[in-house]
Amino acid sequence: MYAQEMKLPEGKQCAAFISVNLAAEFFWLSLDKRAAEMPKTLSLGQYGMTHGLPRLLSLLDELHIKATFFVPGKTAETYPEKIREIADRGHEIACHGYEYENFGLLDAEEQRERIGKAVKAIEDACGKKPAGFRAPIGDLMLETLDIAREYGMTYSSDLYDDDRPYFMKTNEKGDKILQIPQQWANFDLPYFAFNYRPAFPFGQGRVANYSNVLSNWKDEFTGHYNHRLCYNLQLDPQSTGSPGRFAMLREFLEYMCAHEGVWFATGSELADFCKQDEAAYPSLRETRVV
Repeated sequence: MYAQEMKLPEGKQCAAFISVNLAAEFFWLSLDKRAAEMPKTLSLGQYGMTHGLPRLLSLLDELHIKATFFVPGKTAETYPEKIREIADRGHEIACHGYEYENFGLLDAEEQRERIGKAVKAIEDACGKKPAGFRAPIGDLMLETLDIAREYGMTYSSDLYDDDRPYFMKTNEKGDKILQIPQQWANFDLPYFAFNYRPAFPFGQGRVANYSNVLSNWKDEFTGHYNHRLCYNLQLDPQSTGSPGRFAMLREFLEYMCAHEGVWFATGSELADFCKQDEAAYPSLRETRVV
């Protein structure tokens, strides 16, 4: 049975959630702490902040798209001026863990401590607490999302089980958070990130063909558009920030913009819209087994 259409604002055909993960060098440090002494490896993530991010921000301004930036606390502490600039340009800053850690390996107390540190770092950098959460590398627990909710976050973008946002319970009391599902096919990092040590990908596959990735993204967006769903694009400037890949990204975003009735929404805008009509929302489920 095909999923129901997403309820959308009047005159809109689909939702488009442009999300940016600012993992920077902390992606590589999460794979191997010894990367702290590997300047070549660290430079991969640093390039995203010094070159990829400015290119992306200029393109988003040009196309009048507001995106949601998922920021680890360490990124906010290391690049506070970059985070302030993103917020000043009207984009949303959300939480992406503290050190790009695997929350599935941490107990509840340590998860709460790290999310709290991330929230403080983000607020210190841009003056506003994050309203959304996306777990970094690895897995997460249901309690992870409940802790994020306790810190004031109203949505997360972590799971893969739908093509539309939906409300999910995070505890036995029935407290809820909006889930904005994602797909690996719409994430640039698995296509383009490559390093010898620490090895990524572990099997050392080649960097993907740019034209094939562009085709994948266009096909997925077209499907979401035709079925009135929510397209979730994940970007990391260290992956699509190079001149050639940036040209591919520009072509894709312009392709999206050429479609009539695309609602480019931040995470908070999606959460606010869905909350307005939660009880009568046929495409949003009130409970979800995780």
